[in-house]
Amino acid sequence: MTSLVRERRIHWDPPVEYWNDLKSALRKRHIPSYYERELMDKLQRLRQGSISVEEYRQQMELLLLRAGHREEEITSIARFLSGLNMEVRDKVELLPYRDLDNLVQLCIRVEKQLKRKPTSKSYGSHSCPKKDQGQGILGAAPYKSKDDKGKTIEKQPSKTTMQENTSSIKCFKCLGK
Repeated sequence: MTSLVRERRIHWDPPVEYWNDLKSALRKRHIPSYYERELMDKLQRLRQGSISVEEYRQQMELLLLRAGHREEEITSIARFLSGLNMEVRDKVELLPYRDLDNLVQLCIRVEKQLKRKPTSKSYGSHSCPKKDQGQGILGAAPYKSKDDKGKTIEKQPSKTTMQENTSSIKCFKCLGK
């Protein structure tokens, strides 16, 4: 005779006939009362961090199952999106998705794209060339003349030289002018 059966007999409780009754009796006896609250706290604080999207999804599902918490799909989608890394979330929010599974698949694809491309801090694809070692914007060294007081003054190139220099510049993406 097990301790559960013995305890139920002492308290004049009827014997357990159904699986759900046994499960709730064992849960009541062996799982502390704060366990579900701790799981819900972990679920609220869950973030993707350095793990993959798939691992993040698995952890979220595991915590939901362990806590015995069921929520609507729209709530799960909001919870999932709020814990994603910003790079993935920003791209996925612009894409259409039907349900949580579809959203996870999109996130995995976006994550793979981000791993292929190194992230750059500049957002524009057509940026101005940087000035390097005394060179002007167009790559030529700016014309400098000395004033009578010894100050160096930069003069702007004339319009004709400016037009000649800009007419030879091509877009690096489309190779057009």
